[in-house]
Amino acid sequence: MNSKKYDLAKQAYVFSFPWAFLAQIRYVWVKANAEKKESSPYMAFNRLWHARSIITAEYRDGGSPNNDTLYTVSVLDLSKEPIILSVPDLGDRYFTFEFASMNSDNFGYVGKRTTGSKAGNYAIIGPNWKGKLPEDVQSMAPSTGYRTLGDTGLPYVVSPTNHVIMLGRTAVRGPEDVPAVNRIQDQYKLTPLNLWGKPDAELPPEDHEIWKPFNRQADPLADWRTINKDMVFNPPMAQFREMVEEFKTVGVGPGIDVDSLDEETREILAQAAKDGLAYLKEIAKSGGSGKKVNGWSFPPDTMGSAGYFRDFETRAAIQCMLGIISNDVEEAVYPLTHTDVNGETLTGEKKYQLYFAPGQLPNVSEFWSLTMYDMTNNLVPNPLNRYAIGSLAGNYKLADDGSLTIYIQHESPGPEKEVNWLPAPEGVFWMVFRAYGPGKDILEHTWELPGVTPVK
Repeated sequence: MNSKKYDLAKQAYVFSFPWAFLAQIRYVWVKANAEKKESSPYMAFNRLWHARSIITAEYRDGGSPNNDTLYTVSVLDLSKEPIILSVPDLGDRYFTFEFASMNSDNFGYVGKRTTGSKAGNYAIIGPNWKGKLPEDVQSMAPSTGYRTLGDTGLPYVVSPTNHVIMLGRTAVRGPEDVPAVNRIQDQYKLTPLNLWGKPDAELPPEDHEIWKPFNRQADPLADWRTINKDMVFNPPMAQFREMVEEFKTVGVGPGIDVDSLDEETREILAQAAKDGLAYLKEIAKSGGSGKKVNGWSFPPDTMGSAGYFRDFETRAAIQCMLGIISNDVEEAVYPLTHTDVNGETLTGEKKYQLYFAPGQLPNVSEFWSLTMYDMTNNLVPNPLNRYAIGSLAGNYKLADDGSLTIYIQHESPGPEKEVNWLPAPEGVFWMVFRAYGPGKDILEHTWELPGVTPVK
């Protein structure tokens, strides 16, 4: 096997993995999820899907969902015109909408931190649109990565790709708060630009038509077929042109037919896809290149917009594979762990504690939570239907001295401790600690998250 071509093909896989992964997510959410639409996203292009209740273990699409917010999701097609997102005045309630292109990188935001809590109308613009927005419609805020582009010469934040994944989160303070959040969700609206200012106009017919990604289990070249096909409609950013041109020499790029390649190149691509996927899974398990503290892996500072910084491993393995799309660190920081403080794999065969000394809880302007996941990146079924412990729901009890002990185990720790019990599965698991509105000490890594300690 030509080692130089193999190395280049593996690099190409890491770079282009989001196009394969998100094409599958897009297909499931737009077309395949009709029978599961109550628990998992399902919507036509440019329509909204709302999680009407707090996500439970019935949701099985992966992506490490949270229990702190109710999701509002859309897959947008911006090839014809901009779509306008309208939001009401949310007062002091936390909310955020992040917008990511088909490479998984965020390009824009609407929300409490970025555009404020007042009612507003925000344009979501595709790469080929030229025009002027109505006076009552404004640009969204740029993501961390988008700001690295500097002066783009454009008056608005613009998506690098025609298809966009929009992920909205509205804070929910437990089950009793769900109806209030549902009423807010009902006020979120998407309007095509050509219908703006025409309140009585009918929306176009629902469009659920999208091609099905190729089957990785049946075809070792499937991911490359999906990548090459999707890059035609959603091409890589111009700033990576030289890299993409080099990838074309091994058969990776917009519109390339892998069946037209010679046998050696096809064999190299098949091996690179297999090895590349295994490599990304190892990165995801290790937490990537972020700072390691007491067994926790903090996200790299590039998280959410990693591709803009050429951090393609983070983008593929953590930002995309683990999160589908992920918030910029200024919005939220997500340390994760697969191990206890001693470096041993977390498993429901053992019992653990997470102890916060007085004053050690995180400095956040919004809220924090600790969520349990199984190895499919989904929530864990348990008798309490409790999937997270956090400050927004307030589903824990501090000790008299202000400390907090969270009991992490499969069996109940007993009636008196159950209020602080985070149920684990019988087998291997991992956890995410979320800090929304992270303080300066979290962003600068001067705050330490305590390790998960095994107990007898």
